[in-house]
Amino acid sequence: MSSTIEELTIQYEEDGQIVVKELAKEVLTKGAWTTILFRYQQLDRKTEEFGKDMYTIRRFRKMNGEYRPQSKFNISSPAQARKIIDTLGEWLKEVED
Repeated sequence: MSSTIEELTIQYEEDGQIVVKELAKEVLTKGAWTTILFRYQQLDRKTEEFGKDMYTIRRFRKMNGEYRPQSKFNISSPAQARKIIDTLGEWLKEVED
């Protein structure tokens, strides 16, 4: 468990080998409920190489001084990521006008 937002990560190791490599993170909201967007790659155990960039949004809740994972949404493809970006862009235009 992590006690600070800076410590939160999705990087994961098994037997000293990184199997999920965190490339970047963007804190979207802070507080008792924290939301973070992560960019990462997973290790292909057959080829021993990391795959394509992937993205996930994770929510954490701080309880008793520790952040605990509460929910996650994995963006399944670049096409889905682009659709999310485009849709939010359109919606924000409507709000800002």
